[in-house]
Amino acid sequence: MTAHIKTNIKNYALLVLGNFIFALGAVMLVEPYGFAPGGTYGLGMLFHHLYGVETESVALCMDIPLLILGFIILGGKFGIKTILSTVLLPLFMFLIHHFYGYDSIIEPGIADMALFEHHILAAIFGGVTYGTGLGIVYYSGATTGGSDIIAMIMRKYTGISMGVCSFVVDGLITLSTVLAFGDWKLAMFSWIIIFCSSKVIDVILEGPKRAKTMMIITDEIVEVRDFIIKELGRGATLISAKGLYKGQTRYIIYVVASRQEMISLRQKIADIDPRAFINVIDSAEILGEGFQDIKGGEI
Repeated sequence: MTAHIKTNIKNYALLVLGNFIFALGAVMLVEPYGFAPGGTYGLGMLFHHLYGVETESVALCMDIPLLILGFIILGGKFGIKTILSTVLLPLFMFLIHHFYGYDSIIEPGIADMALFEHHILAAIFGGVTYGTGLGIVYYSGATTGGSDIIAMIMRKYTGISMGVCSFVVDGLITLSTVLAFGDWKLAMFSWIIIFCSSKVIDVILEGPKRAKTMMIITDEIVEVRDFIIKELGRGATLISAKGLYKGQTRYIIYVVASRQEMISLRQKIADIDPRAFINVIDSAEILGEGFQDIKGGEI
């Protein structure tokens, strides 16, 4: 079995898993409380609470035109995965509703099938579950459809993280609960779900630990190099540069390290060359030897 086939199998397995987790959170942690945390499924829940229609049926009807838009802008490969995701999510919600029960309340509030007595706990755990499901789906190279497609398009043209894009799009959609019920509390709890979800999405896509990129200008090149290679076990790159003020040739040490390694290196440089210049940059994703595998980092 080739590496390409293994990668495809992994991505489609993650796609199925992510949709199931999202559906589980929607049915058990979001829908019973009258929340509508953005997206077509948030609007579907709103219609469910107002008119008693099935959430997944309403969302599926809204997903179709957005799916066509995503297929056109984001590409055919993306569209195939999104088509599968668009079918899987309502299917999983239907099956979970069948075995777990369907909240049939018309007015928003806590139903008998709610797991938590307090809205805040449901919102926090609902956001974590939502974010986990969505993050896994995004990592597989797809989306759950609906407003996620809008967020993906925003990310493509703006470079803003997926979590932030989802927060903006879904936050605006959540305001519909205020217009429908005149209750700001439901919208605020829904925003908590969106916020928690966006943070979890970024952790899954970018990793929980941000590496540090260091640009070091020092007169003690050899001693700093030896510490990086022998003590930290890291590689580094020496870049030739010229200062603008005096026009002198200087050398910049470019190195990527963990947070702990960055602290050790900074302390070492402070001891051997107090006049050194160090620029430390947060790196959201580092692919290559010593860090995340390049193939594993593909989205």
